[in-house]
Order: sequence, then structure tokens, then C-alpha cells
Amino acid sequence: MIPPLKPGAVLLQASGPQIETERLILRPWRASDIAPNAEMLSDPGTARFIAADGKPVTTAIAGWRNAAVISGHWALYGFGMFVVEEKASGKYAGRVGPWCPPGWPAFEVGWGIAPEFRGRGYAVEAARASIDWSFDSFEIDEIMHCIESANAPSQAVARSLGARRDREIDLFGKPADAWITTRAAWRQN
Repeated sequence: MIPPLKPGAVLLQASGPQIETERLILRPWRASDIAPNAEMLSDPGTARFIAADGKPVTTAIAGWRNAAVISGHWALYGFGMFVVEEKASGKYAGRVGPWCPPGWPAFEVGWGIAPEFRGRGYAVEAARASIDWSFDSFEIDEIMHCIESANAPSQAVARSLGARRDREIDLFGKPADAWITTRAAWRQN
């Protein structure tokens, strides 16, 4: 349990941009996002593709660690995956955004939407906003999306974004496909 603060004590405040789309808010992480993120990753079909080890999160500490890694990217690098919040309900709907930890093959924008929010176009809507933000913020000519060949729904999102499958890559011992969104093609859409 986190103890109460003394009067006048100052802690690091979570900060970062907030992006609004028609139905979503992409925002910095909060402690209240840990539990719904862990719940999303407790789903074997979700964990298979976006958990570091491909296994479902089954403990509170594993859920906390995952959220700490994802949200910590902001503290370490000044950017990272946003929480995707559904405007209508205020609920955590997933995560989306730039991701480039050490050893990663390239600057990526990735996405993960909680099972209860799938099938509504949220992954595409959130990824579009995140790609716009990334091209506006970084001097990059392309963005990669690392997608396992068995992840047909994520491939469909990539296609909807106008990305093209470029090549197969090794993602820490697992094969994945590198889908590419170029700045030039993105600006034409």
C-alpha cells in the first residue's frame, strides 16, 4: 500500500499529450488503468499476441509489471503507448501508440484493444490518431507495426491503415511480419 504523502511533498506527475478522436481519448496512464490492462491481458487470445511472453496475465503483480513497463516508456523516452479510453463510458478500452524499447526492430506504433471493445473500429481509430501524432512529432519516414502472421485481426487493422507487409522479422525469438506505414503514403490518405 502506498502511504499518505507529507504536506508539501512533490512526486513525479504522469504527463503527456492527450488526443481526442470522435469516440476515443488517447491519454497518459493512471494507476486505475492497471487492473483493466491486466484483465485485457488475462485473455489468452490477447496475451498470445501482445504479452511479452505470449502468456495470459494471471496475477496482480504481473499486471502491475506490464503496466509499469508500458507506461514507463513515457518516463524513460518521453513517448509511448497511450491508454485508449472510450469517451461514452470513460472505460479503459486498450492501448495504442509508439513503442521502441531497446533491441526493437524499428519505431513502431502498436495496438491492443480489450475484447469487450473489439469490432467497433477502435483499433483503427486510435492507431490513426497515434500515427498522426507520431509523424507530427518525430523525424521519421516510416512506422513499423510488428504483427504475428497468425494475428489476422491485427493484419486487418494494418491494411485499414494503408500499411503494407514488408518482410518477416525476428521479434526476440518469435517470427513476426513487419508492416510499414510510410510518411508519404500516410499524408496522401
